[in-house]
Amino acid sequence: MPELEGGALRIPAVPVTTVEVTDAAAARARVVSAAWHSLTSFLRRKPLGAIGAVVLLIFVAVAVLAPVLATHDPDLNNHRARIKSPSAQHWFGTDNFGRDIYSRVVYGARISMSVGILATLLGTLVGALAGLCSGFFGGRVDQTVQRIADVMFTIPPLVLAMAIVTMLGPSMVNVTIAIAIPRMPNTNRVIRSAVLGVKESLFVEASRAVGSTSWHIMWRHLLPNITAPYIVVATASLGGAILVEASLSFLGLGVPPPVPSWGRMLSLEGMRYFETAPWMAFAPGVFISAAVFGANLFGDALRDVLDPKLRGQ
Repeated sequence: MPELEGGALRIPAVPVTTVEVTDAAAARARVVSAAWHSLTSFLRRKPLGAIGAVVLLIFVAVAVLAPVLATHDPDLNNHRARIKSPSAQHWFGTDNFGRDIYSRVVYGARISMSVGILATLLGTLVGALAGLCSGFFGGRVDQTVQRIADVMFTIPPLVLAMAIVTMLGPSMVNVTIAIAIPRMPNTNRVIRSAVLGVKESLFVEASRAVGSTSWHIMWRHLLPNITAPYIVVATASLGGAILVEASLSFLGLGVPPPVPSWGRMLSLEGMRYFETAPWMAFAPGVFISAAVFGANLFGDALRDVLDPKLRGQ
């Protein structure tokens, strides 16, 4: 109990027993051990997926550390160094304006990765919410959402993204929205199917019987059961989002200059001088291919691990 000592309130210290410290340390050790076991199991079962994850992490690190990794100002024109082949000073050579291609490719990772990741998150989250509501409420809500998804399925993702950017105008926000919208219908279908398989379960019926609201059931019971399929569809969509961003930039509908973009480097600069300066197209082309390839490898591996139908294969 607190005591008065010399006019001041003295609160005795509560001793921490050795057992409590040991239990806390053991709990932390179990968490670390479980995480390490999951990681090593994934590496052992899906080595290609691990390679894809490493590739994606490298590109994310390049995007974040672009100011540190770049050796030159990516927008600095140097007409004395126009169309120079790779050298010790310019690792990937220079373009027709004398700009360092290595630095531009490094800064281009910021656009491709940020737009790809943000568009994937936006599109899959909205699509997942639509699929969750559609599968749970059914009726007119389900019919309306699915008819909209049917219409969107009839339009190729790149064509739909091109139409949206044409209407909204090229900017980073508009390009992200344009790439996100075609991600929605597929996510909607996957999540709707998962919800339909869970909503008639006994624990959901029991929750209804005790008077739980629809939103409480969706949040408490359905959301945890659609996490795995959501992760699968989101990672599978990332490679396509990166590729669509590069395609829009290639067609002149991406993030406007002077921001470096892999697709624009491949189009306006690389193709025009491909015969005389092939290095101008080589670097952005390799980076686009590697990013998409890494995302697809990682997405396929996660699908195999998290999908119950494929888990044993």
